[in-house]
Amino acid sequence: MGIPDFGIPPRLASRMSMAEQHEYLRTKLVRRRTLVTAGAVAAGGLLTGCGGGSGARGARSPAPATPTVHGSVVSPFGRHLAFGADPKSQMRVSWQVPLAVRKPYVRIGLEPDGLSRKIEGEVRELHTPGLTGVRPALEQYHLHAALDGLRPGTTYYYGVGHEGFDPASPTHRSTIGSFRTAPASPGRFVFTAFGDQGVSQAAAANDHVILRQNPAFHLHAGDICYADTNGRGEKSDGYDPAFWDLFLKQNEPVARSVPWMVTTGNHDMEAWYSPEGYGGQLARWSLPDSGFDARTAPGVYAFTYGNVGFVALDANDVSYEIPANFGYTGGRQTKWLDQKLAELRAANGVDFIVVFFHHCAYSTSTHASDGGVRAQWLPLFARHQVDLVINGHNHVYERTDAIRNGEVGRPVPIGASTDPARDGTVYVTAGGGGRDLYGFPAGVKESYEGHVTHHDSVDTFRWTRSKASAAETVEWSRVRYRGFSLLSVEAESGARPTLKVSALTDSGERIDHFEVRRGA
Repeated sequence: MGIPDFGIPPRLASRMSMAEQHEYLRTKLVRRRTLVTAGAVAAGGLLTGCGGGSGARGARSPAPATPTVHGSVVSPFGRHLAFGADPKSQMRVSWQVPLAVRKPYVRIGLEPDGLSRKIEGEVRELHTPGLTGVRPALEQYHLHAALDGLRPGTTYYYGVGHEGFDPASPTHRSTIGSFRTAPASPGRFVFTAFGDQGVSQAAAANDHVILRQNPAFHLHAGDICYADTNGRGEKSDGYDPAFWDLFLKQNEPVARSVPWMVTTGNHDMEAWYSPEGYGGQLARWSLPDSGFDARTAPGVYAFTYGNVGFVALDANDVSYEIPANFGYTGGRQTKWLDQKLAELRAANGVDFIVVFFHHCAYSTSTHASDGGVRAQWLPLFARHQVDLVINGHNHVYERTDAIRNGEVGRPVPIGASTDPARDGTVYVTAGGGGRDLYGFPAGVKESYEGHVTHHDSVDTFRWTRSKASAAETVEWSRVRYRGFSLLSVEAESGARPTLKVSALTDSGERIDHFEVRRGA
């Protein structure tokens, strides 16, 4: 017997929140649970959980599956790193296996031949029910290990394994990777960033550019994989969880050594998992638990590296454009943001604050600007003098002048410097990570390094609370590039701390650069 289709009629889904869709599906599954393949349902709802207490809220994680083959024939893949709350002493190692295994672990040491420390891993099983004639049921096994008590500014070597697969054995030595913890004192470092990556040749090309920058870490501003092609936070037959396997394999050459710090976009609200759609993210990623609630909002956290404080936000909570998760934190995220920005601005040694999230505060491209982001967060960015905001969502590169009180506080031409305390905040849309590209309003030309064009103003729009668009004419759109691209940012401390921001194409050519200085 095939697994029945538990889809929600599209017209009904468009009127339901993420939580209402989940309850609809939960009730429907309970009523017909005898028809569902064993393991597809847990606690009367869709199984979303992650082992070891990291499962989706309201779901019960199953006991680990019994291995069907010997561990020696199961090879790990999709290794990816992330910092813990303190990048100087904490690293999280994550990976996948195609079949269930026993006793996963990480070996770690200061030399490739000295992986003497062994840390037990955690299995988080992710089960996705099938749809008749659309896709089979899928079980995915994500493994994680928390490495704490590390030395600052130190290179470590590591290997992931399980019973029957030892990374320290001569057979598997090629699987050993390395990472470096944050230094104890501020100094020069580079980080990279983009959003809207997916799986493509362009995405892989951007990965190669990232490696050439030798970054300390990479920021991903959401719409990570596009397993959910709908992007509305609705249960769609277009959802294919196997895309995550391809995504993690694609990025492994970078993410196995460069911490991959992600946050949530609208395509990351996967309605198959948990009321908010974040059960999949909880299974696949181990991100810092420094936000207000790591289980409810796993894409919300903060960390400090060198002289820069970084804040990741979930704009699905405030988006006027895509309301599936609108208001799901009950204002807790925005309250936490206010407190965190104040804490970072007052912290000794923190010169700059960089905030990254998905939906654009300022953009003229396809999705334009989100009025919810502007209403909830821009007053806080101004109050605490945020230095740089990085967004995705629009699949282009676009950069504003310095914006103060919704208007141009100071023009920032290509190659110029700006001081946020005096001029306002620069907003960058870095949505050219690898997904299909967008464009700009009719009649508006691209303008980037070596190809500068002039527009006194651009006619665009913003989303309002009524989910309608309101036209606006703006003067802040300084740089526009319709192509695959990423950010590379060099941070320097000292007497005149600086963020040197460059935008690079997927071939490494520079299309924009400017500097953010404190006390310029």
